[in-house]
Amino acid sequence: MNLQFAFICDDAREDDSGKLDARGIFHDLYAPGFPAMQEAMTLVLVMEWDREDQGRHALKAELMSPDGTAILTVDGHSDVDPRPRDRPPGRTRLVMPLKEVVFPEPGRYDLQVTVKGQKLSGPSLYLLPTGDQEGGA
Repeated sequence: MNLQFAFICDDAREDDSGKLDARGIFHDLYAPGFPAMQEAMTLVLVMEWDREDQGRHALKAELMSPDGTAILTVDGHSDVDPRPRDRPPGRTRLVMPLKEVVFPEPGRYDLQVTVKGQKLSGPSLYLLPTGDQEGGA
């Protein structure tokens, strides 16, 4: 299995043809004080499964604060269908709108994805005081 990609953005959705449209991918957030709350954001992740990864598999995504505490947990599962060798492997696409996420302190927040007992690293999100802005997100 492989974490093909993961990101946090303003909004994402799958269109009728199965393509993923994402708007406003970001890596940094600025806040006037802490704890800070982000009203809305969307977590996107795509897993590509190995051929032998058939059936139901638990999947957990956690956003870890700078002190190692999980501030957000998405728990679920994916049902992986068998695929013939001449077809692409099974994939799981998670598009999860998140509301009112609280960030207790400034610093680096890491996304960790746990599947089949393995921890996979996702993207980092930096929370910075408003006065630290140097450029784009």
